[in-house]
Amino acid sequence: MQSLFGRSSRNQRTFRPKKSAPARDKGMKLKRHIDATLGSGNLREVVRLPVGEDLNEWLAVNTVDFFNQVSLLYGTLMEFCTPATCPTMSAGPKYEYRWADGVKIKRPIEVSAPKYVEYLMDWIEAQLDEESIFPQKLGAPFPPNFRDVAKTIFKRLFRVYAHIYHSHFQMILKLQEEAHLNTCFKHFVLFTSEFQLIDRAELAPLSELIEPIWRGH
Repeated sequence: MQSLFGRSSRNQRTFRPKKSAPARDKGMKLKRHIDATLGSGNLREVVRLPVGEDLNEWLAVNTVDFFNQVSLLYGTLMEFCTPATCPTMSAGPKYEYRWADGVKIKRPIEVSAPKYVEYLMDWIEAQLDEESIFPQKLGAPFPPNFRDVAKTIFKRLFRVYAHIYHSHFQMILKLQEEAHLNTCFKHFVLFTSEFQLIDRAELAPLSELIEPIWRGH
């Protein structure tokens, strides 16, 4: 069985090259901290803001990391998530997501799941590449609305997890990637909970998975 990370993509626009952490010394230091603590296996410890570090810096580096994780996870499913198999971006029968970015597409439109994820990843990449939002230069300030942008990014990344679990979990089992998916999702849930980045109502499609994570089971 090919590993998740060994699979190639037919659509490079969605399964993207890995984004790097901000090039500043601080960003690289925090990235090394994440990588080192991830090895401990204690995800509650991994998500905590390191003592003396800036919250926005921590959010920025982790945003890039979670974007890369979701990109890789979805990339392994792309050949199975098509306009024919997934004509809407849904997370079960009760939850359907429509796309709007407020700029090019102002009114929410119904699109297939792969198109939604493409729009979503394009939009997040544009935020990550925008230096006025994710500054690259040492000492450059984060904008006053940085936390709001980060919350929108995490809310939308959650929707990809929700779609994967509801529409593609059987394929994840066939690929023997469920342990990796579950670990990535637990990390994501603990991080967004630690910093209150996603409203509880948004998490409803996966509440049965999330509640045990919050309780520490």
